[in-house]
Amino acid sequence: MADLLIAGALVVLLVLLYLAERVIKARARARRLQSMSDRLVAAAARVDQQQEERRTQARDSAALTSVMPAIKRPPLSLPGVDARGGARPKPACERPGQPDHGPRAARRGARTGEHATRPGERHS
Repeated sequence: MADLLIAGALVVLLVLLYLAERVIKARARARRLQSMSDRLVAAAARVDQQQEERRTQARDSAALTSVMPAIKRPPLSLPGVDARGGARPKPACERPGQPDHGPRAARRGARTGEHATRPGERHS
């Protein structure tokens, strides 16, 4: 009879040890899951804060350009550029690589771009 009592106590002890192991493992798993959940919540909060900062910066930038619209436009005048947008021609004496031809250059007449036509041709 004592042998059955010892065998029963060992079975109960093994069951209790098994249950204790399961409880310890379940607690460890719960701690890991809680830790991962906390990290996930913290990461989501950081992302939300960064997104809000980006939205604020975009809103501030839009507000600044609405107050000062010239930021989006090119400057009204640049050195060497006419106010109408074309480049100002430099005189021959200021252009590099352009020799001064003296009096011969002054003898040339202004060229208008018109071409001589034959007597029978007319342009409409």
